[in-house]
Amino acid sequence: MAGYRADDEYDYLFKLVLVGDSGVGKSNLLSRFTRNEFSLESKSTIGVEFATRSLTVDGKVIKAQIWDTAGQERYRAITSAYYRGAVGALLIYDVTRHVTFENVERWLRELRDHTDPNIVVMLVGNKSDLRHLVAVSTEDGKAFAEKESLYFMETSALESTNVESAFAEVLTEIYRIVSKKAVETSDVPSVTPGKGEKINVRDDVSAMKKIGCCSS
Repeated sequence: MAGYRADDEYDYLFKLVLVGDSGVGKSNLLSRFTRNEFSLESKSTIGVEFATRSLTVDGKVIKAQIWDTAGQERYRAITSAYYRGAVGALLIYDVTRHVTFENVERWLRELRDHTDPNIVVMLVGNKSDLRHLVAVSTEDGKAFAEKESLYFMETSALESTNVESAFAEVLTEIYRIVSKKAVETSDVPSVTPGKGEKINVRDDVSAMKKIGCCSS
């Protein structure tokens, strides 16, 4: 990123949520993207956790505030506060455990019940490094994403494959929607939000939703 900017300097703040069954790798995807760390010790997240990371898109600094489920998903009871204000989501399953893919539909329904209809959602098949144990094919993941108008990517938090791309693509799409909306509704050029202002995506993005790039 050209030029140093302090962590609290940003043009947009977007809240993303991670959703999916326990043990699919949500916390490791979060730590890999925000701190470039991975832990082999599988422990459930306890307490509300979120981390932040800033990216530059079209010269604008986008700060992502990414929320992790805090283990609530084990009891099928994620609070509505978790979803509030989210403009993007990663809906994650484990490619080696078919049941986690089967449950994606329920998570998607919950997500849509609690968030703005125009939220940008990416379906993520995690643990793609365990190719010999794969129980959910790339084609099945793609087909579900296509049917539900989601983006799709396979990732490996362990090998750091596509983690950056998955988050970056979601954030870039949110930014495109917001900046396009600002242009369309702007009679004056000062529509750009001030620092720290949260943006809620309100315009219709159904035409924009499409399959994102897949695992290589």
